Amino acid sequence: MGDVIDLSGDGGVVKTIVRRAKADALPPSEDLPLVDVHYEGTLAETGEVFDTTREDNSIFSFEIGKGTVIQAWDIALRTMKVGEVAKIICKPEYAYGSTGSPPDIPPNATLIFEVELVTCRPRKGSSLESVSEERARLDDLKKQRELAAAVKEEEKRKREEAKAAAAARMQAKLESKKNQGKGKGKAK
Repeated sequence: MGDVIDLSGDGGVVKTIVRRAKADALPPSEDLPLVDVHYEGTLAETGEVFDTTREDNSIFSFEIGKGTVIQAWDIALRTMKVGEVAKIICKPEYAYGSTGSPPDIPPNATLIFEVELVTCRPRKGSSLESVSEERARLDDLKKQRELAAAVKEEEKRKREEAKAAAAARMQAKLESKKNQGKGKGKAK
């Protein structure tokens, strides 16, 4: 695990890097304010998972700085890069405070999120430069998926060849035993 970083300056939002992003990975920015994340949220007191995208492998999307998520997320996600996984401890005043909303979160709960920043995207109608960067990023992701699919296909082909070779060896062995049996009968 990485260093513990107090992002809020008062211990209210504390981040620990679980997995670092690649050196050339992009962070959210004015041009790329829309983020997609995987996360799992637990109650610090009990360790109980109260929300997750891992079960159904879904993505949660939001725009940084618009107040659509808890304050701790707006603070923490600004410091992350695509591919990074971080543990974020959120004191109540940076999460749901004394209201404890949503209903499965008790009032004044400290929350722990493990968050993976999956992508950063431009807003719809952004400048051509940021749109072309996004298109290049999506093309790169597509190439990565195609390469992974090609590797899987090659592995599958090799497995099938190995199965066919094993079956041919087995058939040859059976034929050999069959022929040996015929030869023994003739010799008697």
